[in-house]
Amino acid sequence: MKLDIFTHIFPEPYFSTLNEIVSDKAALKRWFSLNTLHDLKARFAIMDNHPGYRQVLTLSMPPVETIAGPDQTPRLARIANDGLADLVASHPERFVAWVAALPMNNVSAALEEIERAFALGAAGVQLFTNINGMPLDHDSFAPIFDAVCGKHDKPIWLHPARPPAFSDYRTEDKSKYEIWWTFGWPYETSAAMARIVFSGLFERFPNLKIITHHCGAMVPFFEGRVGYGWDELGSRTTDEDYDAILRRMAKRPVDYFRQFYADTAVLGSRAAIRCGLEFFGVDHVMFGTDCPFDKEQGALVIRETIAAIDSLPLTDAERARIYCENAQRLLGRTPSACPEPAP
Repeated sequence: MKLDIFTHIFPEPYFSTLNEIVSDKAALKRWFSLNTLHDLKARFAIMDNHPGYRQVLTLSMPPVETIAGPDQTPRLARIANDGLADLVASHPERFVAWVAALPMNNVSAALEEIERAFALGAAGVQLFTNINGMPLDHDSFAPIFDAVCGKHDKPIWLHPARPPAFSDYRTEDKSKYEIWWTFGWPYETSAAMARIVFSGLFERFPNLKIITHHCGAMVPFFEGRVGYGWDELGSRTTDEDYDAILRRMAKRPVDYFRQFYADTAVLGSRAAIRCGLEFFGVDHVMFGTDCPFDKEQGALVIRETIAAIDSLPLTDAERARIYCENAQRLLGRTPSACPEPAP
């Protein structure tokens, strides 16, 4: 089995509601143009090209909290999660699990939805790298981590969020040439990972399980800066006592970064997957494609990601862990459900 840990979808009821409440359709043209994001027949036709291929479903961008105010987002999250649960229940041969969406601009409602979603069978929750500009380690979001990681011990799917309005230069009003996406999203993920590490969340929740989209973003490539550079945390800062953070930590910062999980959703880049494997290790990397976000409605990312993984010098046992066993373990299922890959 090839178990795709990070795919995106719009359940039909949610897609219909989105069409009703979003007046600026041009802002959502990327999502509305992908049939496989909401058309199951089109999605299944692509999946059928890869026997044994299964998906874990997450709600597609944009984040619920960017679509509506705190009075409306709880309803949106409920519609999305009910739809995701129904998709998995109706098509267990296609979809093995689903991940809950949360109305993060309404923390009290998000806490209620966590309980409801887990009762429905959600495998974990999806969080974005910032909540309308607020970092995930902000005090207001601590109850979310307490519930997901402390009370329920469930994993978090971490997705970048950075819009075109986030300019690359302070003298400009927006990012040009889609730099906000190409380079901005990896930076967003890396910055969120750093805030999680240095805020002490791994120390607070020793079993914290976070799946970073796009193979850990910038962190594996910048291992030297993350490692030796942050071993000197505080040496470049005069207005805050960062030395105290290092004294508090039980190990080097880079070792906390290795506790994250990473998917292989890098648009088929063999070099990026190899870099991620060398940094996180085979047991913390999982097959993920970002389906259906490519010019072929998902066919390209599935095909090219499989080709990249299969081209790497891995043993059959290592390949099985990446394709299925690591994900099954994270989902709380027995890895024995994953057969050895065909030669």
